[in-house]
Amino acid sequence: MEAPAAKRFEKIYVEIGSVCNLQCDFCPPVARDGQRMERALFERVIAEAAPLAGRVCFHLMGEPLAHPEFAAFIEICAARGLPVEIATNGTLLDAARSAALLRPIVAQVNFSVHSFAANFPGRDIGPYLNGIFAFTRRALQERPELYVNYRLWNLGGADEGRNEDVIRRVEREFGVAVERGVDVRRRKSRRVLGRLSLHFDTRFEWPRLDAPEASSTGTCRALSAQVGILADGTVVPCCLDKEGATVLGNIRTRSLSAITSGERARRMLEGFARGRLVEDLCRRCTFVARFDAQARRKAAGVTAASGSVGSRATASGR
Repeated sequence: MEAPAAKRFEKIYVEIGSVCNLQCDFCPPVARDGQRMERALFERVIAEAAPLAGRVCFHLMGEPLAHPEFAAFIEICAARGLPVEIATNGTLLDAARSAALLRPIVAQVNFSVHSFAANFPGRDIGPYLNGIFAFTRRALQERPELYVNYRLWNLGGADEGRNEDVIRRVEREFGVAVERGVDVRRRKSRRVLGRLSLHFDTRFEWPRLDAPEASSTGTCRALSAQVGILADGTVVPCCLDKEGATVLGNIRTRSLSAITSGERARRMLEGFARGRLVEDLCRRCTFVARFDAQARRKAAGVTAASGSVGSRATASGR
């Protein structure tokens, strides 16, 4: 039996809405008009994403559980056989949304539990976590293959000190001991039980065009492993282009395959392959520093290859 063909992208980020019920200091306000993706556009997005992506993630900006057709959108993905990943703050969990999250097509649910302290610094986190714990207990019983991550992506932030309270509550709830001393350069996750994990990461700055240029060299997984689609159908290279600064096209007027194979996308990919950042937003993105070692290897490889090609060209008279 032949193995299934590899998809072009590991993940396509689909922003089903730029509207959020919270305003975390981790996520800067969205300058674009608040918008929710309509069903007809979503159906087109999923039809075109299914042959290209290993999964879609309902994320970029906004809170996906706030979309009134969230459950219907999960079913549209199920009809196409396209696995779904969800990133949510978890404050809107209820019976209907929990049922949608437990559908077999959902492969992973990420709860941004750091969002609570960022919005309610003086409030007891217990009732909020209890709702997430209840969902997790159901998932462990009904969908043991479902990955559930509790994200604490605030390391280095002012609210990092509240993480210990979260970890202790997780330990009491699930009767486990969680290893402390996280070094996210080596490992970001701490397994709790089954496929439930605590997932840690440092704070990062969202790139913006009015920021000073950080570097002209670097590489990224944009357009090779991922691409993003905003709520109005705008296609952007990655999940950090929250304002659509680098527009590749719009899926309302061109196919996703054509957009991601277009001239602007091609130039970006060629730049990444050489360790060069060709777009203004990329030059102002500090997140790419996480791939510096890879960028240096690519740049060195290009230099070596250029020297080798140059020698052959001279010898052949070209």
